[in-house]
Amino acid sequence: MNNRPNFLFIITDQHRADHLGCYGNVVVQTPNIDSLAVSGSRWDKFFVANPICMPNRASIMTGRMCSAHGARHNGIPLSKDQTTFVELLKDAGYRTGLIGKSHLQSFTGLPATNTFKAEAGKTQPSSHLRDAFKNNRHSEDYDLEVIGQWDTPLADRTNGNFYGFDHVEVAADHADQASGDYLLWAREQRKDFDQLVGPTNALSHNRPEAPQAWRTAVPEELYSTHWIADRSEQWISEQVGQEEPFFLQMSFPDPHHPFTPPGRYWDMYDPEDITLPESFDKGTLPPIRAMQEALRQGSDARDNQSPFAVTADEARTITALTYGMITMIDDAIGRVLAKLDETGLRENTVVVFTSDHGDYMGDHGLMLKLLLHYQGLIRVPFIWNEPGTQTGASVEAGLSSSIDIAATVLARAGIQPYNGMQGRDLLTTESPDSIIVEEDSQRSMIGFDRPQRVRTLVTQRYRMSLRQGEDWHELYDLHNDPEELHNLFDDPAAQPIRNQLSELMLKRLIELQDTSPLPAYRA
Repeated sequence: MNNRPNFLFIITDQHRADHLGCYGNVVVQTPNIDSLAVSGSRWDKFFVANPICMPNRASIMTGRMCSAHGARHNGIPLSKDQTTFVELLKDAGYRTGLIGKSHLQSFTGLPATNTFKAEAGKTQPSSHLRDAFKNNRHSEDYDLEVIGQWDTPLADRTNGNFYGFDHVEVAADHADQASGDYLLWAREQRKDFDQLVGPTNALSHNRPEAPQAWRTAVPEELYSTHWIADRSEQWISEQVGQEEPFFLQMSFPDPHHPFTPPGRYWDMYDPEDITLPESFDKGTLPPIRAMQEALRQGSDARDNQSPFAVTADEARTITALTYGMITMIDDAIGRVLAKLDETGLRENTVVVFTSDHGDYMGDHGLMLKLLLHYQGLIRVPFIWNEPGTQTGASVEAGLSSSIDIAATVLARAGIQPYNGMQGRDLLTTESPDSIIVEEDSQRSMIGFDRPQRVRTLVTQRYRMSLRQGEDWHELYDLHNDPEELHNLFDDPAAQPIRNQLSELMLKRLIELQDTSPLPAYRA
């Protein structure tokens, strides 16, 4: 390979590390992704900077923590004032493409849950002075991904530059409710496409019912996963004979809920073959107890983005459907890898695979994400496959983070990173003694009376999570308690390690303080 390789960056959505064969799962079939690990390198302890879609995708794009780039939660777009590593690739002559999910801006266009609140008896600042940042991302420039306004292709509204991507074809939202450019295409294929999607148009089935699970009437060839593979194959074909290298981000909205694998993927896996996690229905933390009580009382609709408790049958059904979604993605990846081979581009293309965050998927009897930083939520796959550099599979055991992706790609492309990038080059630097995971909720959820602000420290052996405003925190010995069942935070015998981890967290947080902007002194 030369010093300016191509890059195929594959990212899935809400896909935990142990939902791949190469990470030890013996049920889900992922031969194409596994092949990347067999001939490349797999990182075993790769963690997200934030276990939520928009914040962590923004961290991947910038190589910076959410507390630095400001997109702390879904609903807060990545500022165009933040430099992305894709912009540096483009600046250095790379052709850049994004096909699939972006989610660097909001989908819903719904009113904010956390707003400026007027205080009685005080003069209110003018609207442009109500935030620490005057460019507070409330302009039309940050409504580009709002589904309700998506009546023209995103490319027609971005002037050939969307966070550094000069080619964009986007699938917003998830599963059979995917929208954006994909939906415009699907409606062109079938005028009645809107009568195929959603639970009201679902096909009948004989599986146990589960929240947010229905048998979609959308055929495989019109499903978003298939479309992303089609468009990626086409884009790659167009790169043949080009002098400049390329960077293509192929981004799948699945296996994120709702759980709607189409066609043969719906019943590819039998719920009876699914083994529940050892931690299923175990847990004494306040939010877990509250979600379990809501399940017993039937007081939780379980039809939105918030985590919820499930029965054993529901957990097996949802997991089986998730595996179907994953295998469909794997088949799509196989098609695109074959296109790289067919065009002769594979020998000079680095293929990278990861996900934006995980899912409880039955851990402690819960589903979805948010609130609790269990391993299933914060540990995701990361695979680096570079033809000609590996004689066999290698496993990297050091700690690593999604903020490291930008620095690693830039280093391999021979491009110096910008000031303020907080990640490291995974290929040439030593792993740290700890990593930080951030979460800043914007709304209250079951079990809490306030939005949660959490900081988590992960070391080779421990995970410690501290919360603002709560009287409980978490500490787990991952060597002796990999299921995170025994909270040691208030255990007197664990006080020494708690003190050591607290000091380590403080030092790591200081290290992650922003070094941007550069000083304005003149020579």
